[in-house]
Amino acid sequence: MSHLSKPFIVLLLVLAAPTLAAGPELVAGNAPPDRVSGKVFEDLSGDGRWHDGEPGIAGVLVTNGLEVVATDEDGRFELPLRTDMDISVIQPAGWQVPVDDRRVPRFHYAHKPGGSTETLRFGGLPDTGPLPERINFPLYRSEAEEQFDCAIVGDSQTYSGDEIGFFRHGVVTDLLDEGLSAGDCMIYLGDVVGDDLELLDRLMSVGAAVGVPQWLVIGNHDLDLDATRAENASDSWRRIAAPNHYAFEIGQVTFIALNNMIFPCGERDARLPGREFCLDDGPQYNGRIPDEQMQWLTNLLDHLPEDRLLVFLHHVPFVSFTDADSPRHQTDNVAELYELIGERPALSLSGHTHTLENLSPGEGYEPWRERVGIDAVPFRHIIAGAASGSWWQGDFDIDGLPMAIQRMGAPKGVLMLAFEGIDYAERYRGTRIDPTRTQWVSLNTPGFRAWFDRIARWKNAPGPDQHPVPPLSIHDLGDNGLITRDDLAEGVHVTANVWLGSGETRVHARLNDGEPFALERTQPAAGESIRQGAEFADPFSFMRTLTVARMAIESREGEARTQGYETFQGRANRGLPQPQGRRVIGRNPHLWQARLPADLEQGTHVLEVTSTDRHGRQSTDRLVFEVHEQRPPRFWRHEAW
Repeated sequence: MSHLSKPFIVLLLVLAAPTLAAGPELVAGNAPPDRVSGKVFEDLSGDGRWHDGEPGIAGVLVTNGLEVVATDEDGRFELPLRTDMDISVIQPAGWQVPVDDRRVPRFHYAHKPGGSTETLRFGGLPDTGPLPERINFPLYRSEAEEQFDCAIVGDSQTYSGDEIGFFRHGVVTDLLDEGLSAGDCMIYLGDVVGDDLELLDRLMSVGAAVGVPQWLVIGNHDLDLDATRAENASDSWRRIAAPNHYAFEIGQVTFIALNNMIFPCGERDARLPGREFCLDDGPQYNGRIPDEQMQWLTNLLDHLPEDRLLVFLHHVPFVSFTDADSPRHQTDNVAELYELIGERPALSLSGHTHTLENLSPGEGYEPWRERVGIDAVPFRHIIAGAASGSWWQGDFDIDGLPMAIQRMGAPKGVLMLAFEGIDYAERYRGTRIDPTRTQWVSLNTPGFRAWFDRIARWKNAPGPDQHPVPPLSIHDLGDNGLITRDDLAEGVHVTANVWLGSGETRVHARLNDGEPFALERTQPAAGESIRQGAEFADPFSFMRTLTVARMAIESREGEARTQGYETFQGRANRGLPQPQGRRVIGRNPHLWQARLPADLEQGTHVLEVTSTDRHGRQSTDRLVFEVHEQRPPRFWRHEAW
């Protein structure tokens, strides 16, 4: 096999790997009227059933979604019965729960006598009937060590079969190059699909090619959106994918998955300022950790050593820069969670915003105080970006995938975490981009700012006042690397959009092999308000998103729905080229800039920009630009002929 490429070898190994027997063993019989009982055992036979001679495993945590208990020396457990619950085993370090043929862990049993209390589009939960006499959880010895890697997938959010194809050709193909093994993991941070839960099986089958367990967290687009009662809103998800909340361990890390969305929200959430939408017609969601999950977390922490790293997995961010002033898109009771965690080492991982944010301990923004009652984050928070980027929008790239550049300018992609003990190192891999690339470098010129402002005023205007044709396009901007002395006098800034940049990131530049000079972070996260406008925008990404020609592609014999393209719930993007997205907003917490000298000589100059992350890893890009006394002609000079 020496002639095969590494990705192909990995794929062969993945497809050849055996699938473990899926799910807990349900032993029929007469269960006690008020108790759930069973056994956690080493499944030596690999059939998922307990046999004499297969040892029980002591000290394993089992939960009914509220209480948490540890198994005794024989692996036995008992828990109180609840009328609507997920009984699940918490995968302990050194062990692995079963996975099904989609490589989705099967470590839980949903109990809901009578099933969902309303008819749901995707089936909800059927009547589970009487509780089994025993629920036995098989475990298998794991390859995982103190060092392991996890791929963190934010918002794959596939609304269609075509978009699953984009995910397959993008993130999944890239992850084959990462060389992940069975002891590693893949974690989806919600909005795994886009409202259509029938797509979930196919998406997981595609993701299974990576060859690692796929842990799933629920997002607002994974809910039963036709549910009218909160107790039913995640029933289809629970049947197809995973419990609302659960935990698992690898090495010295405890991963804690939460569902921090209240759907439908109602009077309790509406009591807080800015949450009046919870009483609007039609169901709405709000960011809050339910009381049941807070109590479950309290009970779980009682069983965990205080020196383990807690990694919280949730869809809606605890807090964010992007939506700092939004009440819905942050977590109302996060201050209560911070108090509960105390000084334990912790990390927050979320999705939802389709942005990359790397918030360092102690950083904060002014709107948080009013919205969620905190000033700064006590531990690192990473919003992991989106595998779908900006919802699979944008023009096609060289690989035939939508560029889909995210809000704040990072490419679509996947967050990679390398764990060693309770330490970890984060990096971001842009989809089908050189994995060593970590930033965009550009020039913020007077011409760019004027172009940006004109399009933003048009795009952000009320609908009746908006002309159907954009006032300017990318063609009107022209060569942004050609500047004049007047531009320099007005202000030209070199910018570095460091996709996963944090407060510890340092950015320096050299002009024509001169002395290095520092770029300053435009948003230092020192409690200030959100800064926005053309001067805080990343020219590189906006030049690629303010004109999307893909929506104007037409054919004479194709299907009606292939003219232009569709996103979201079949929303059509057709007609004249338009900016990507509904609004144009220039703000960014991971943008660095420095003003170029006003006395630069005419001629060609070379900028070398290097960013250094908090782990000491460096990334360098070069930008070649020209300075002229006056701007030379752009187009073919007809007059010369």
